[in-house]
Amino acid sequence: MEFQVKGHAPSLLPPGNWKLVWYDEFDGTELDRSKWDFRLHMMGKRHKTWDDEGVRLDGKSHAVFSIYEKNGEICSSQLQTGYNFMDAESAEEDCWNGGLVWPIGKFKEHKFLHKFGYYECRCKLQKKTGWWSAFWLQSPVIGSSSDPQVSGVENDIMESFTPGKIIEHCNHFNGYGEDHQVAKAGNGLALDVDEWHVFGMKWNENGYTFYVDGKEDGHISGPVSQIPQFILISTEVNGYRAKERCATNEAKEAVGDVFTVDYVRVFDEIK
Repeated sequence: MEFQVKGHAPSLLPPGNWKLVWYDEFDGTELDRSKWDFRLHMMGKRHKTWDDEGVRLDGKSHAVFSIYEKNGEICSSQLQTGYNFMDAESAEEDCWNGGLVWPIGKFKEHKFLHKFGYYECRCKLQKKTGWWSAFWLQSPVIGSSSDPQVSGVENDIMESFTPGKIIEHCNHFNGYGEDHQVAKAGNGLALDVDEWHVFGMKWNENGYTFYVDGKEDGHISGPVSQIPQFILISTEVNGYRAKERCATNEAKEAVGDVFTVDYVRVFDEIK
């Protein structure tokens, strides 16, 4: 079912009645910082390649993510509408500081959190190897309890590690340590990198249903997060998660490539 936004490409909604509750069409030439912030930290530490200069609005209602060199590193950017403990820069190295203050940075106020509904992004995938793109949701308190209904999950609606291909849709839960678990749906798809594609996820009490270009592409029945979560559109450079902590040759050769987002929209189902 199409949902028309004046002057923009229509949404491809699942069956049912839907109401638009949040969106960004990326109009103008400046990123709307009331809706988005940059993810710059990993586990309380500033990540040397997660940068805040890798997204520009092109004046044609698109957010353009790029891979580029800065200070000798290959960098890219990640946008998010909320935060979790990994985003707060640690102020102390040692928790034994006499004041019972843990080495956790100051929390920020979320820009947008939401529970249930339909989440959709229209984008053109990157064309070169060496970096990847993703559209996903994450809980602000993921892994804080052994019950993912309470502590939430990570919903990977779209991830593309190889140009023209997306992997299966994944839900990660129980944190990112030894208790980590994952549920998967779909088998991955080959897609034309020169065309726009629409990725969506319907989240309700019965689980998560994933969509690609308006067609259902898998379902995960649970566990189902019962708490509001935030949206991320991210890119990341290959190599910095490996032992060497440096960009791969493919990443260096990908400098100048782009991942382009047309819109992000969130709908609530009207029952």
